[in-house]
Amino acid sequence: MQVASLRYDVIFKKAFGNVQVFKAFAKDFLGVELNIDKVETEKKFSPPIGNVDSRFDLYAEDLKNRVIVDIQHRRYDDHYDRFLHYHCAALLEQVSTAKNYSPALTVFTIVVSTSGTKEDVAIAEINFDLFDFLTQQRLHKIHHRVLYLSPKHVSDQVPQPYRQWLQLIQDSLDEQADESCYDKPELQTILDLIKVDGLTPQDRARLKDEYALEQAVRQDKQEEFEKGLETGLEKGIELGEQRGREQGLEQGKLEIARKLQAQGMPLDLIEQLTGLSRDLWQ
Repeated sequence: MQVASLRYDVIFKKAFGNVQVFKAFAKDFLGVELNIDKVETEKKFSPPIGNVDSRFDLYAEDLKNRVIVDIQHRRYDDHYDRFLHYHCAALLEQVSTAKNYSPALTVFTIVVSTSGTKEDVAIAEINFDLFDFLTQQRLHKIHHRVLYLSPKHVSDQVPQPYRQWLQLIQDSLDEQADESCYDKPELQTILDLIKVDGLTPQDRARLKDEYALEQAVRQDKQEEFEKGLETGLEKGIELGEQRGREQGLEQGKLEIARKLQAQGMPLDLIEQLTGLSRDLWQ
């Protein structure tokens, strides 16, 4: 079936902003049963925490759990640090109004990256809990966690139910999906939500805007690369010419040194005149 790619912000939010999908996603990856009736988009704190206006794509909380899900389309050098900061901002926002340093709500952050590097893995985790240094056993004192998901790296080694979620996200990137591969009801809901035929005019308009921005960024990067390549070639040619002149001068000095030696000039005097060691021309 033809679907809209989940790499686009508008499509990811349309799919995972669905309450039932969001709850199932959190349950399968975090083991958390959420009691929510809405999922917020573009959530931010007022005033900003730490003088940085962090913004969360998808956000939901109940009386026991706070879950933040963020989708990252373009890869930045600070990918892991960026979302660790967002996670900490959600912790600090609670502490600012609490009587002590224990947040009332546990914070879970899930980061989904539809691109990735070879260093990434399908599922990576930052677990804030303490562990006994000697036995390596967790103490179950701190429950906050950050998950980094990279659908690009999904394989048969990834256990269910994680695998189907990652496979569906990756499957959508070429705008085609085989619905027979997914038996989980919430995954079928996602497929229904992202069907091309079911997109609203507003969805299509935002898709076009995101696509145009993506193309503009790609064009800028291409022009920057071509400019850098051209500059590099010019510098290479200049360097080559300079080395050629230096090598020619060196060869000329060697010939002069050999001629002076043949005429019987003292070797130490030849070294002074040419600046060359006698080992080079003898």
